[in-house]
Amino acid sequence: MLPLNQQVLRTDLAGMPLEWVDYRAAARLYFLGQVAYSCGDQLFLLRGGINAVTRTQSQLGIHSIIATYGIHHALSKLQDDYVPPLSNRTLFQRDDHMCMYCGQRFSSRQLSRDHVRPTSKGGEDHWNNVVTACVRCNNHKAGRSPEDARMELLAVPFTPTHAEYIYLMGRNVLADQMQFLRAHFPRTSPLHRRIGRGASK
Repeated sequence: MLPLNQQVLRTDLAGMPLEWVDYRAAARLYFLGQVAYSCGDQLFLLRGGINAVTRTQSQLGIHSIIATYGIHHALSKLQDDYVPPLSNRTLFQRDDHMCMYCGQRFSSRQLSRDHVRPTSKGGEDHWNNVVTACVRCNNHKAGRSPEDARMELLAVPFTPTHAEYIYLMGRNVLADQMQFLRAHFPRTSPLHRRIGRGASK
């Protein structure tokens, strides 16, 4: 049985991923007639009141992916120049909780945000200039470039697209949701390789 905090993936009519919603928000969208169609597995079966005439109880099945009507504010996030907000949580998810210098995986508490080109030397706090680093490696690198610190960068940092960002924001992304999101990733996305080898979220 799935926990009640299991997220539902909301898309637009064309199937473009928009955001994660909980089952309450999904139920509200159903109730308001905003759900055009649903796909994926049924996650929840909500039971309502009993009809006085038919004596039957109303039921609402909520699926893992729901497509909704209307113009969404999230559509602006689908433009080519969109840059998702940068946070340590999504950065660590992008890099699979791996230190990009020593190659070991750590818990979030043992990780930090490292600026490849240090901010003291004009480096920006931007997806393309930050990587996940363990505290030890970050302290060793200090305010130097990887070259100056004689540390090898194991992967090139990249800015996620909106679909990739939705994946990174997800908690306990289900197999059908993952497959759906993956179809919207760029063909060159580094996330394909991670998902392909079955890395857990």
